[in-house]
Amino acid sequence: MNTSITIVDYGVGNLLSVARAFEHCGAEVTISDSAETILNSDRLLLPGVGAFADGMAGLAERGLIDPLRAFAESDRPFMGICLGMQLMFEVSEEFGEHRGLSIIPGRIQAVPTLGLDGMPHKIPHIGWNQLVRPDSEPSWNGTILEGVAEQEAFYFVHSYAAVPLHSEHRLADTLYDGQVISAVIRHGSVYGCQFHPEKSGHAGLRVIENFCALALHEPKLLEQSV
Repeated sequence: MNTSITIVDYGVGNLLSVARAFEHCGAEVTISDSAETILNSDRLLLPGVGAFADGMAGLAERGLIDPLRAFAESDRPFMGICLGMQLMFEVSEEFGEHRGLSIIPGRIQAVPTLGLDGMPHKIPHIGWNQLVRPDSEPSWNGTILEGVAEQEAFYFVHSYAAVPLHSEHRLADTLYDGQVISAVIRHGSVYGCQFHPEKSGHAGLRVIENFCALALHEPKLLEQSV
């Protein structure tokens, strides 16, 4: 696989494990906090762990908010992982209300503290959980989940979750004691995984391989200057 990908470095999370997973799948990886590098990338990955406000502050300090928005509008493959996925949304309710990148309509809200049976469950939601296909999503073919079986388990660790405004942006969900949580989102060429594919064994590597194999379209003209 002859694929190049840029991993955005904004001071949040361990980038090496993500980079190694992509390299294992044959990708040529660049880790960068340069707006110019980001805007000229073929594919872009926004990882991250920790608090939403800290993530947005890290992007703002490096002048990366507008370049990321511009890249998302260019029709090139773009994926967020965990916090990176959450930052793609409009607003987070974590420790107050904070504005996100506004690439995908919707909000980040706390994972419910109770299951559908009314019994409390552990927060954060940590561990292996299965993917389910929403009724609004007829097939995973041609997406980063192509070849992934329904009920395949992936590794999650999070206290907040994405609530997309439009149901068609939910590519896959997971159930936490009956509570529906967005596991994978898609908006055009923009994807997000709430789970960690780099920590999810063979199934996670399949997601990475699928992302690396997404077709590259002629990018739309970017207005962002650096």
